[in-house]
Amino acid sequence: MDDVFDFVVVGAGSAGCVLAERLSASGRYSVAVIEAGGTDRRFWVQTPLGYGKTFYDRSLNWAYLAEPDPGFAGRRDYWPRGKLLGGSSSINAMVWIRGAPEDFDEWAAAGAVGWSYADCLPFFKAIEDSEAGEDAWRGRGGAVRVSDVSHRLHPLARRFLEASAQAGLAFNPDFNGAGQEGVGVYQINVKNGWRVSASKAFLRPAARRANLRIFTETLATRIVFEGLRACGVEIRSGGETRIVRARGEVVLCAGAVNSPQLLQVSGVGPAAHLAAIGVVPLCDSPAVGFHLQDHIGVNYTYRSRIPTLNDALGSWRGRLMAGVDFLVRSRGPLSLSLNQAGGFVRSRASLARPDIQLYLQAISTLGAKTGTRPLLAPDPFPGFSLGLSNCRPTSRGSVLAKSADPLEPPRIVANALATPEDVETILAGVKLLRRLARQPALAEVIEAELAPGPDVGADADLIEDFRRRGGTVYHPVGTCRMAKTREHGAVDLRLRVHGVEGLRVVDASVFPAIPSGNINAPVMMTAAKAADAILADAR
Repeated sequence: MDDVFDFVVVGAGSAGCVLAERLSASGRYSVAVIEAGGTDRRFWVQTPLGYGKTFYDRSLNWAYLAEPDPGFAGRRDYWPRGKLLGGSSSINAMVWIRGAPEDFDEWAAAGAVGWSYADCLPFFKAIEDSEAGEDAWRGRGGAVRVSDVSHRLHPLARRFLEASAQAGLAFNPDFNGAGQEGVGVYQINVKNGWRVSASKAFLRPAARRANLRIFTETLATRIVFEGLRACGVEIRSGGETRIVRARGEVVLCAGAVNSPQLLQVSGVGPAAHLAAIGVVPLCDSPAVGFHLQDHIGVNYTYRSRIPTLNDALGSWRGRLMAGVDFLVRSRGPLSLSLNQAGGFVRSRASLARPDIQLYLQAISTLGAKTGTRPLLAPDPFPGFSLGLSNCRPTSRGSVLAKSADPLEPPRIVANALATPEDVETILAGVKLLRRLARQPALAEVIEAELAPGPDVGADADLIEDFRRRGGTVYHPVGTCRMAKTREHGAVDLRLRVHGVEGLRVVDASVFPAIPSGNINAPVMMTAAKAADAILADAR
């Protein structure tokens, strides 16, 4: 007999965990959560710096490869996406950034009425427990602990902040406060030294409820429809295929890669493409899979005259000491993110608002083999990196199913750095990195620029370098974007899929435009806001 629930949530990532908790909280509704991966109760998942270990672990990670990209000199960029409870919130860098208030106001101005910053702010505040304290912008008592690590910075991070001031960049004590512009210390979702993923914050507390059932290691293969109404999800687990039915709604929270693919193999998407891959179109929805946006980044790496995390983690003795410090006191480098300091700045004075996000990483891994990210085995010399990513890329890509087979990975066309505007932004940004490196606070500890190296100086060479070395910073959005009409978006402003009933998408794919900065916080906010809409419609 089929399992029947009021709500079926596909994906236990940043959005799915929030929805599972909110939809089941009253006890009135039964909720099923379908997750392709397994448990997040693994040491390297819970250890903040352990994401260097999970980055390529296929037991925790979809480990996608994008198509060869002219913007990246023909390379296939690597796209890690979480495949476990907590989703990508269980394998990310934990930097807690909401996005600039202007980002959400631009959503509303472009037609996403009800999604201005004033509309979203109460949900941002509700989900967080900010160590910075509660005020007009920040929340206390929410499920996600947001920690201030300014008292635990690596000395290089303090030098970065000093160099930024020397370069004329303003200091910002809270990127999630009144405004985003400036440099400062990144807050991270860590509590007592351990990662606070969406699973730990929302799903684990809710898992004790009798009205919530979590299916792990269970792949959603198709949305089941009766006419144009979604009535359930076909799942595959342990070689068995069956259907989990929904009395109320099916909610896709599978992310900007998997949500559009699942819609397409279920018959919802661009009709011509569906027919071409052998799927009978149920609903012609031309926006599904298109409008992909992503932040693009590159690092400049330096050999240091003073110790860096390379020295602390580059030997067995150093790793042992770091491990003991973490296990005994929940302190030390394992308890922090790779990105301790950074900020949001204008690469050119003529701009109205920041277009670049900066990162200081007190570690270097230039010697890493392809397919590894050895944060716990860095270069055998003191090194560090200055990095950047663009805040508001204008290039657009797509995520399209290759066939009707849900097990075949979709075709990811990032189309990175495809516009002159994006190239100009990164070019101005890397010049800013070098200007920071020339400031006394950093210049006096830099022995040499290792990548790209001092010989790379002409604009054409700088562009060739970041096309060769740059890549995604793992923030894909927009592939099921919200809009008032089916022609312009996959879902409406309440995140209901256009053209069908009983089906919503709630994840980063619904963003009409990419926020400035890391996307984990705005995904959780979106889920909290969507839960209110879903419950209101159910009542």
